[in-house]
Amino acid sequence: MSNGKGVLSMGRSALPIELLCWTTALVLLYFSNPHSHHFTLCPLENMGLDWCPGCGLGRSIALFMHGEIPASFRMHWLGIPAFGVIAHRIYALSRREYYSWTKHNRHE
Repeated sequence: MSNGKGVLSMGRSALPIELLCWTTALVLLYFSNPHSHHFTLCPLENMGLDWCPGCGLGRSIALFMHGEIPASFRMHWLGIPAFGVIAHRIYALSRREYYSWTKHNRHE
């Protein structure tokens, strides 16, 4: 059951859904093969349109994580900034969860 803060309440503890989603997304992108075309969830490409503003973004992030910076930029120029935004969000959510956990579990 959601408590309105992006977490799933499970009794006394809470599962940080957004943190898990972003972390899982980056892990899956890291282990994907950005050099091959794969199944896409893009509705524009699935409708047969050749251009989509977001297509290639995931592969660009995967290329960046593998150190292929020029290829990442050629795939989609927003891949590197998107990776930075996602990494910062993971950091912020992790920090919030850590402080929340330590505050809750402090035995004074």
